[in-house]
Amino acid sequence: MTRISKKRKEVLKKVDATKAYSLTDASKLVKEISYTKFDSSVDIDIRLGVDPKKANQMVRGVVALPHGTGKTIKVLALVPADKEAEALEAGADYAGLDEYIQKIEKGWTDIDIIITMPAVMAKLGKLGKILGPRNLMPNPKSGTVTQEVGKTVKEIKAGKIDFKVDKEGIIHTSIGKSTFAPEKLYENAVELIQTLAKMKPSSAKGTYFRSIHVSSTMSPGITVDTKSVPGI
Repeated sequence: MTRISKKRKEVLKKVDATKAYSLTDASKLVKEISYTKFDSSVDIDIRLGVDPKKANQMVRGVVALPHGTGKTIKVLALVPADKEAEALEAGADYAGLDEYIQKIEKGWTDIDIIITMPAVMAKLGKLGKILGPRNLMPNPKSGTVTQEVGKTVKEIKAGKIDFKVDKEGIIHTSIGKSTFAPEKLYENAVELIQTLAKMKPSSAKGTYFRSIHVSSTMSPGITVDTKSVPGI
């Protein structure tokens, strides 16, 4: 039997698994139950009433979190030579084209997101088997295929994230760090949830927001009362 640590026991006592907390209270509680020695991520899981197997119910998009995620995002801009300086000045960690395509072909994926341009996408087709499983393939719907390279790089560095429902209809993403003030976690969560509300597929029937949970790294999940979120 796995032994439960003293800190874990203390954390479990603070969370009532039978209760749905307001988003305001959940944003405060998730900080109290974060007990890792490092600055842990605060994540949100949102189960939507959609069927991802149906193309017209696929929920995918981008949102600019008002306070960012607290994470350092490594950005690669796969762009022609005349766009490299723009990408690097905007904050891209790497910028180039053929040399980076070759590196990726050899297995290099030490990046978090790739920005590219429509004219370059044809060259990236052969990288699908490498980038696809790692969710690194640029996509127009996520805003990572664009003519506005510099602007997009700046937005991503500032906290713009992309999201996509998984095969179970769940959105899973980070909304900050455990060192964030509760108000910042709350505002980031509201921005994401309200963005999802605006994207509800017309073909989706019944309850759209089926459940919302927040947690930090290694902590138990906190159930959020969906009715406590403004604007949905």
